[in-house]
Amino acid sequence: MGTATSSMAAKFAFFPPNPPSYSIIVDEPSGKMRISDVNQRDNVDVLKLSTKRGNEIVTMYVKNPSASLTVLYSHGNAADLGQMYHIFTELSVHLNVNLMGYDYSGYGQSSGKPSEQDTYADIEAAYKCLEETYGVKQEDTILYGQSVGSGPALELAIRLPHLRAVILHSPILSGLRVMYPVKRTFWFDIYKNIDKIPLVGCPVLVIHGTEDEVVDFCHGKQLWELCKEKYEPLWLKGGNHCNLELYPEYLRHLRKFISAIEKLTRPRNVSEQAKDQSNQPLNNADQNKEKSRPRTDHREKGRPSFGQREKSRLSTNNREKARASTDKREKSRKSLDQNMKARNSTDHSERARNSFDRLGDMVRSVGLCNVDCLKQTAAEV
Repeated sequence: MGTATSSMAAKFAFFPPNPPSYSIIVDEPSGKMRISDVNQRDNVDVLKLSTKRGNEIVTMYVKNPSASLTVLYSHGNAADLGQMYHIFTELSVHLNVNLMGYDYSGYGQSSGKPSEQDTYADIEAAYKCLEETYGVKQEDTILYGQSVGSGPALELAIRLPHLRAVILHSPILSGLRVMYPVKRTFWFDIYKNIDKIPLVGCPVLVIHGTEDEVVDFCHGKQLWELCKEKYEPLWLKGGNHCNLELYPEYLRHLRKFISAIEKLTRPRNVSEQAKDQSNQPLNNADQNKEKSRPRTDHREKGRPSFGQREKSRLSTNNREKARASTDKREKSRKSLDQNMKARNSTDHSERARNSFDRLGDMVRSVGLCNVDCLKQTAAEV
């Protein structure tokens, strides 16, 4: 029963366009690969990558010279790169990001047959390419998973502790839960996102249409509720499974999210932290001096240089005014308190400016729609 149900879930999950919407063209003078039947762009690289499961997948990388972040996009289950090409190039421009998309094994011009484990190997190969070929760091990467693409996106996300962010677009709780309202996870289920989402430590944005006829709205809502680092979700009223890109709020909310993520402190890996510590050693005298200083205010801990200057100045004033009256000492203390309050007020203003800001400007919809996503429903399986 378990094997049969798992096989049924896998059949429901994958509908590669047949025939593929594109072919690969090799430019004779340069030797560069290109995708057919699309408007060619000089800032798009087309590559073939080998996966650890022995397949060769096709990827496209859209370069944006002003971008600081890179999106690794896992598309829906009934699309390929030929259909997603325009969407990817437009998102790169409007979100100001580099973007890599890839075809799963058995999709487009990628070899092999699609399966859950193959999609995990596929996204791993794409991420490895970003690191090794384009020098993209984990902490500058955003994983985007659409529909069934939420599966490989979350599988990779739980293995990248310094990932910048995750975007889930019409995501699934699991393969079986799309077909049956099961309350527990079975061993033969596929894409067990419901069990993985609590393990993701970076900010997560969830986008879902309230009238999704393929993956019920409750999937996105429950995944968002299970997120450790929730970001304001986007519930598109009346949106279905295939038309969310047509809503102006879609692009506007994505831009707000990317802007907020860029303002966050860039997560650092262990090697960077060790390097910083080695560049700023404390000698024994400094360590003893730090231990001997009493901490009069926990807020000073976050501003060591400012606190050291204040303490040094107070020590000098005490020696110079050893014979001063009690009233003068009181005035000195009051003056210090006023200075500290002013500094704290400045700190609160800075924190407010660094918090998530809302983009109030209206961004026109770019008319993106993956019209071929999930052509069949569970009833047709």
